[in-house]
Amino acid sequence: MNITFAIARRLITSIKTRSQIKRGFNITSEVGVRKFSFSSCRNMKLVQFVYNDNPSEIRVGYLEGDKVVDINKADSSLPSNLLDILKNGYFDKVKKLKSSNPPSVPLSSVKLAAPIHGNDKVLCIGLNYKDHCEEQNLKPPEVPMIFSKFSSTIIGQKDAVKLRTDVTNKVDWEVELTVVIGKKASNVKAANAFDYVLGYTVAQDISARDWQKTKNGGQFLLGKSMDTFCPIGPCITTSDEIGDPQNLSIKCSVNGVLKQSSNTNQLVHKIQDVIERLSSIMTLLPGDIILTGTPGGVGMYRSPPEYLKPGDVIHSEIQNIGVLETRIEKF
Repeated sequence: MNITFAIARRLITSIKTRSQIKRGFNITSEVGVRKFSFSSCRNMKLVQFVYNDNPSEIRVGYLEGDKVVDINKADSSLPSNLLDILKNGYFDKVKKLKSSNPPSVPLSSVKLAAPIHGNDKVLCIGLNYKDHCEEQNLKPPEVPMIFSKFSSTIIGQKDAVKLRTDVTNKVDWEVELTVVIGKKASNVKAANAFDYVLGYTVAQDISARDWQKTKNGGQFLLGKSMDTFCPIGPCITTSDEIGDPQNLSIKCSVNGVLKQSSNTNQLVHKIQDVIERLSSIMTLLPGDIILTGTPGGVGMYRSPPEYLKPGDVIHSEIQNIGVLETRIEKF
């Protein structure tokens, strides 16, 4: 009887713990306290899109299975793009809108765009996966190595990376979990960092390795910021739906061949610590995105090295978010 009671108690504890994680409660683990979401009951996959019959107008919505809700059409007082919703603090209205079951349209009637655009900052963390450091025989950096891309490099689902083949012939793939900031963050402590996260998307930190390494004095910017070098999408999964962002499978394939396969538990510097460090020196604004690093398997460190070329198709996948498809074309 005592053994049976002990087993039952462990089972109940396990169920309670899983329930707490799902609801976004604080969970203490071997690495400390993880705090996932500043708001409960959002459960959204946010998208931006254009209607097939009006491809010049960006709209914002959220997915409902194989349909999409146009937020502005459901409530004309709300902006028609995600950045303005965040900047004006309207996300609570969007959550209430979802609970009213507004009308939706088939996904087949729209084309997905980048889930956010026009944002102030695209920040990136280098050498932030243990397996990526290992493939280079490098010791993981003691502090996050931070660089940037211009926000004008952002493109969306099924858009094309345009290669300037007369300028570079060493363009590489890097699948990355990407944090989307939901509200202004300055001097944020790690313990509170997830309060400022709207959700997560998939990114490709496309990189011209020759310009990153040798053609710009060792400074990353030009190798990272060529036109179209930041595909993101297909959606932003809100924090409450993502689960533990630091325990997600992450993969990248090129032309159907798996190149990267890892887990975000390989992150050297955790998301909350990165947000604390960044917000201690700059104000993170609504819509800013943080590319958290890439796992091992990039083209540069293969034997022989492999690089992207026009005609290639990249599939970048992260658990609980989806698959970002990116085509490669000549500029």
